[in-house]
Amino acid sequence: MSLTSLRARLIEHLEPAAGWTAGRAAVRSDFDLNPEAERPERTLRPAAVLIPVIAGADGATVLMTRRSDSLASHTGQIAFPGGRLDPGETAVEAALREAFEEVALDPALVEVLGVGDAYETGTGFLVTPVVGWLTATPATEAAPDEVAEVFEVPWDYIMDPDNHRRDSYDREGQPRRWYWAITHEERYIWGVTAGIVRALRTRLYGEDVRADMVAEDAA
Repeated sequence: MSLTSLRARLIEHLEPAAGWTAGRAAVRSDFDLNPEAERPERTLRPAAVLIPVIAGADGATVLMTRRSDSLASHTGQIAFPGGRLDPGETAVEAALREAFEEVALDPALVEVLGVGDAYETGTGFLVTPVVGWLTATPATEAAPDEVAEVFEVPWDYIMDPDNHRRDSYDREGQPRRWYWAITHEERYIWGVTAGIVRALRTRLYGEDVRADMVAEDAA
């Protein structure tokens, strides 16, 4: 798919950012692959991530980060820039602010194309994916307290359902927990980040059942 066609598809299939509201319901969640897991009644905390799509000379890529090993939670995991909404912020404002704070991504370089499906995490966040378009790889600088590495993954790779699989882990006394995972080179993208990627892929291109039929059994 050409860069022009990709940009047009994103605009066509994403929800306009202007239509975002704080009360929108979760469409996807960590519970999608775990329908038997107990889903607590709770007020979800609003958050947003920026999915920066870069129009490169060799095709589109997606900018991602590896979280710092010094963080109290989710250390070393692959993520999109993002975090909680501050009071009064929109999802777009929060995503752009967090990207600037985490990797010094200049908001002026980002054309916001729209937002994806709201995603409920097992830890109680309601995450809005904000998709941004950049015409070239931006200058970035990782905030050392938050980000260990900034890198790009080819769009075609991360959107290919053949690269999506279900992995699992077991905890004593609890049902097996399933989650989406994507391996690119030496990097393991999993959990919420992979779930958001999978949800975006489905929104843009429709359902694909191939990955649903492949489960890695850790037992």
